[in-house]
Amino acid sequence: MCAVATGMAQAQSVSTYGTPGLLEIPTAEMFDDGELVFTAAGLRNTGRATMTFQLLPWVHGSFRYAFIDRLRGPGTTLYDRSFDVHFRLREESRNGPAIVMGLRDFGGTGVYAAEYFVATKTFRDRFKLTGGIGWGRMAGRGAFSNPLGIFGSRFDTRPPPNSNGEGGELEFGNWFRGDAALFGGVSWQYNDRLTFLAEYSPDLYTQEAVEDSFRVKSPINVGAQYRFKNGSQLTASVLYGESLGLTYSYFVNPRKAVTPGGQGAAPPPLQPEAQVAATTAGRGSEDIRARMQAALNQEGLRLVYLSETGDTVRIGVENNRYNQAAQALGRTARVLANEQPPQSEHFDIALMSNGVPLSAVRVNRDDLYELEHDPDNAWRSFARAEVSDTLPLVQGGILSDAYPHFSYRFGPYLNFSFFDPDDPLRYELGAALELDYTLSPGLTFSTGLRQKIFSTLDDSTRVSDSTLPHVRSDWAIYARESNLRVEHMTAEYMWRPGENLYARTTLGYLETMFGGLSSELLWYPTDSRLALGAEANYVAQRDFDVLFGFQDYNVFTGHVSAYYDLPGEYHAQVDVGRYLAGDYGATFTLDREFNNGFKVGAFFTLTNVSSEEFGEGSFDKGVRLEIPVSWLTGRPSRNKIAQTIRPVLRDGGARLNVRNRLYGVTREARTQDLSRGWGRFWR
Repeated sequence: MCAVATGMAQAQSVSTYGTPGLLEIPTAEMFDDGELVFTAAGLRNTGRATMTFQLLPWVHGSFRYAFIDRLRGPGTTLYDRSFDVHFRLREESRNGPAIVMGLRDFGGTGVYAAEYFVATKTFRDRFKLTGGIGWGRMAGRGAFSNPLGIFGSRFDTRPPPNSNGEGGELEFGNWFRGDAALFGGVSWQYNDRLTFLAEYSPDLYTQEAVEDSFRVKSPINVGAQYRFKNGSQLTASVLYGESLGLTYSYFVNPRKAVTPGGQGAAPPPLQPEAQVAATTAGRGSEDIRARMQAALNQEGLRLVYLSETGDTVRIGVENNRYNQAAQALGRTARVLANEQPPQSEHFDIALMSNGVPLSAVRVNRDDLYELEHDPDNAWRSFARAEVSDTLPLVQGGILSDAYPHFSYRFGPYLNFSFFDPDDPLRYELGAALELDYTLSPGLTFSTGLRQKIFSTLDDSTRVSDSTLPHVRSDWAIYARESNLRVEHMTAEYMWRPGENLYARTTLGYLETMFGGLSSELLWYPTDSRLALGAEANYVAQRDFDVLFGFQDYNVFTGHVSAYYDLPGEYHAQVDVGRYLAGDYGATFTLDREFNNGFKVGAFFTLTNVSSEEFGEGSFDKGVRLEIPVSWLTGRPSRNKIAQTIRPVLRDGGARLNVRNRLYGVTREARTQDLSRGWGRFWR
């Protein structure tokens, strides 16, 4: 790989910190855009696990969890959480290096806190030279007076980090302050598999050396990295003349499924028009409907609405199989073309949820035949399709046998709890049963039951020290005192109060810890990037056994929300309002969503609760992953694996977890989402 030819230094190796680097020092390289990199590194008395995401071509962020033995005294282990961010200031060119500015551990306890500027240049494709200047932890051996002191004396000294002792605060006042030091290194790619690395690191491991858990005998680190056929890397190193190190990195490209797609059943082929005319001639409307209903069922689609006016057939379907709504629309259009008589020239296909119409797409029958084998059929068919609101559907046409409708799901579940100082990874495995009974369009009664089988969640003996109402921090008590749990038991009604408007009311046991009444209103035009919503809830805290009782705590909570589809693959959300502990503030969320449904995002919440009141972590924040099951299996599925990773779960900024929030229900049927997934219309 020639980094100069691409115009960007692509990461050849990953440091022990899980970011582009040599062995311990950073480089000015980037991972491939959108890539996720998971790294595990070990050296003497220290282990680091890092997740890095290339959010933009020029910026990536990292979340790290480390354990350091004896840092706080003999027999103790520090479990440390930290965040990094890495900005490219200049791309590598034929005549100049790539240049990057980085912040390491800018929002943690400060154990690894450092800032740096680094440059990397590639020579003859396989040889890379790196050099930089660092502050904080990277200003150890060979430190000198801060050159930024020319801008003011405040840069000459570096205040101690995290005076509140809780971590989690952004230490703006420390950045690029105090002494500085130089670092550098080289890498040589011997062949496509093997790379040799050497570096000079100024890190003196000062904090670790206090208890003699780590000694630095030399600033020179050397190592060799082997790249496996699947792209993962294993690096063996000798660090500081003191320790052997091992680093393993696994790369995930969200755009490339683990199992190639297309393993599901092929779409029904379009029958010649003459054959359709002969097949449908003389059939009654009931016979046509029955055949069409059976064909849709075969495709994982449930027919709930049907009407005909002149040359137009209007149909409403619920998608139970496909991760992309466009694929459900394409399958429906093919069934209509094969089962409807030739005089039906236009198909208005509505996507529906529990009998509530979300949006309609008009597909012309002639376009299906004309574009079926066109090499550019994806964008051409979307350009000819018409997306509109579906409000007229609620005025009639719901099939008499569509409701009431009963469905159930039964299978295993797996819950994780991260970063408990007594046990960094806890889990619970059990069986889950979910029952849904839709009595009439929009009105659904739901129950979710869980029975744990194996669990370490209930082993936790930590007692919450929160000064706020314990709306989340008593999670360990819920785990210990519950066995068979009623996760939710609700009556939910969704309806359309007007054009571009959606409404929901939910009553009952809403989630594991709270029950009550929740109401929501959403404004979301079909062709708009912007959606606005408001939610109001009055809830009481449930008993620890998660059955039918309540505790004394009740609260009114609610938010106004703005959602915006940014150009490209990005999505922003802002929620402002009152949280479960009675605090007021806002949550800011940014997600990157790939066309296949893979999602990586980050969020943080700031409220009127001070960092001291919030406790460890200072404010609520985290990262979240959402992986479609179809990405893993290659088979059509609407199921997803979702995981939120919080450095610490506290009571401040805690929001109610309500099923079927309207934005999530309606979004797949909007023009923006349909356009992103329209390539699957013909699959």
